[in-house]
Amino acid sequence: MKRQRVRLGVNIDHVATVRNARGGTHPDPARAAEAALAAGADGITAHLREDRRHITDADIDVLTALCRRAAKPLNLEMAVTDEMLAIALRHRPHAACLVPERREEVTTEGGLAVAGHEVRITPVVRALSDAGVRVSLFIEPSEAQVEAAAAVGAQVVELHTGRYCHLTDPADREVEFERLAAAAAQADILGLEVHAGHGLDYETAPQMLAIPEIRELNIGHFLIGESIFIGLDAAIRRMRAAMDAA
Repeated sequence: MKRQRVRLGVNIDHVATVRNARGGTHPDPARAAEAALAAGADGITAHLREDRRHITDADIDVLTALCRRAAKPLNLEMAVTDEMLAIALRHRPHAACLVPERREEVTTEGGLAVAGHEVRITPVVRALSDAGVRVSLFIEPSEAQVEAAAAVGAQVVELHTGRYCHLTDPADREVEFERLAAAAAQADILGLEVHAGHGLDYETAPQMLAIPEIRELNIGHFLIGESIFIGLDAAIRRMRAAMDAA
């Protein structure tokens, strides 16, 4: 049986990072989102951080409307806080991905600790789900985290691929790949849809598709960085072609 086409979500956070470095309105993340969709992205991801270091509330307003007009999903990455829950419930994006967040981190450093924090996370998942928002949890590829994600009522897990992408020793990479594959298989058995993301590039993104349960990859920093050299349209089309070939 032919495998279902794996979706590509494009994170446009770092277009906002460049804009905010100087202030003003250029480059516009919404324009990047439009270009990404035109180039073949299946959806847009944006992380509204508590400190608003890149994406802003105004960006979410515009991106929500843009994705609805285009009939494409907006995946809102968010911390598990009352403020972010209120924002998500107000905008009701297609999906909300709950992620860990520390003010002092440069980028997301690991998966959300769901196991052991079910009491805090379950009401947030329930509120989002009741509002018609699909809930994803960004987690480490571990048995405990996958089980906890299912227990709190999430529909999706996004496996953190950052460790795999940063390892250089082939033997270490193989071990991490097996962890990812095992977590994906476990999630699928528990009825969770499986996504993956963080640190993926032209080499590692296709490698993830050797895991049959993965239905979506979310990629941001690499594509925005690559667009400096070849343009956003070309970068996304090349990624889409690499995924399709895999």
